Amino acid sequence: MFPYVPPVTRTLIIANAVVFLLELVAAGPLISLFALWPLGGGFMPWQVVTYGFLHAGLLHLLFNMFALYMFGGEIERVVGQRRYLNYYLVCILTAAAAQLVVTSMAQTPPYPTLGASGGVFGVLLAFGMYFPRRMIMLIIPPVPLPAWLFVTLYGGIELYLGVSGTQAGVAHFAHLGGMVGGFLMIQYWRGRAPFAGRRR
Repeated sequence: MFPYVPPVTRTLIIANAVVFLLELVAAGPLISLFALWPLGGGFMPWQVVTYGFLHAGLLHLLFNMFALYMFGGEIERVVGQRRYLNYYLVCILTAAAAQLVVTSMAQTPPYPTLGASGGVFGVLLAFGMYFPRRMIMLIIPPVPLPAWLFVTLYGGIELYLGVSGTQAGVAHFAHLGGMVGGFLMIQYWRGRAPFAGRRR
């Protein structure tokens, strides 16, 4: 599989897998130090990046890495390695910012956030913007959708689940934060609103 994956995407997948193996032997210390904790509840500055390489379980890891494999390579080929890495990290950061805002407003005990989903949702958003007519086959139900519609529906579902709180334990607003960060970065590259007039 990996010989056909561009280098940055391949490195991200390997890094997440290696960190997950470390979690199997030292999950407690890793989550305590490197997961994203709320402001005033164990937060440290480096956590806005490191949380994106931790995962809550094997299925969590596999889902995110499969999505990164499916969509990340395409984006890396379009924008290049450096831009792609910057893009992914910006999505991780904006997802962390969104989650910190939400947790600071919540009246709940502090809990950690972890996972590459913020970056993955940003990559998914980029796929929908660069390949809007590319067809994506859903698993349930097994119907094809154009990428732009798939991304729009997915984002709408995340917003609904986040506002309604019907799926506890999932950082829906972090997912949306990753998508917003990705959208703004692509608009910046393209010189479009809210960055209209910028020379590429």
